[in-house]
Amino acid sequence: MHIYVSGSLAFDRIMSFPGKFSDHILPDKIHILNVCFLVNGLEERFGGTAGNIAYSLSMLGEKPTIIACGGKDFERYKEWLGKQGLTMDGIRLVDDEFTAGAYITTDQSDNQITGFNPGAMNYKSGFQVPAPGPAGALAVVSPGNLQDMRDYPRVYRKLGIPYVYDPGQNIPALTSDQLLDGIKGSAVLISNDYELEMIMKATGKSRDELLATCGAIVTTLGEHGALVVESGKETSIKAARVDKVVDPTGAGDAFRAGLLKGLATGRCLADAALVGATCAAYAVEKLGTQEHAFDEAAFWARFEANFGRK
Repeated sequence: MHIYVSGSLAFDRIMSFPGKFSDHILPDKIHILNVCFLVNGLEERFGGTAGNIAYSLSMLGEKPTIIACGGKDFERYKEWLGKQGLTMDGIRLVDDEFTAGAYITTDQSDNQITGFNPGAMNYKSGFQVPAPGPAGALAVVSPGNLQDMRDYPRVYRKLGIPYVYDPGQNIPALTSDQLLDGIKGSAVLISNDYELEMIMKATGKSRDELLATCGAIVTTLGEHGALVVESGKETSIKAARVDKVVDPTGAGDAFRAGLLKGLATGRCLADAALVGATCAAYAVEKLGTQEHAFDEAAFWARFEANFGRK
């Protein structure tokens, strides 16, 4: 089964400040803020919603098509994707822009100051999903270029490709009508509990009213697992056990990868969500969104240890 993953590709550039921002920001001078923080080096990691989801899918034996844009500095990311067996088939390179980048500075109190440059993400991917689509194809529309987020749900509905709609951090940037159009006809609307509240507020629709327009709603709940809501049925999904929570960043994208893998192998939605929970457990045990690693045998052994079946 082929999987299309649209969203973002980004570099996460992480800096550590050996102090507290509060010691250097004067509250009575905030209107003329001018500060410089000397940091302890910089770490660069691969990220972005599409990259993160595709990365975990590759370890689960899938070779999805990433639909996104990279910039003139994308060569290192391209090499990394190649090592995972992922291709550039759906990735557009924008030669006069940088790849999207998040510049994150964290102080000793875990406060963060982040600057985000969309760069190449400001451009549509331009990828044409073949028609008719591959037999049994699946798709996920995750946060990325706003036009792509508007276009691909319509493409997938026209081609009859089931898709997971994941508006995430782009909820505030989409209008009520745009959100409703993405949700309408999706196989699954997925978000965390806070994002679901934002979606309901933005659209003026209750959860049940949203459910009437899509196949199901999956809500992730962090350490409390997830909730799968289908017509007339709710299923609570337990979180998989973790050795140590190091960094929850990227767990949501890993969950989505596992969910897609479960659906691709013919599991019902609730069982697919258990696959998602297992994948998320790997992500939270590592710092960064593409730092976890597993082989398929180890993954399914962990799945069975947590949920009692393969």
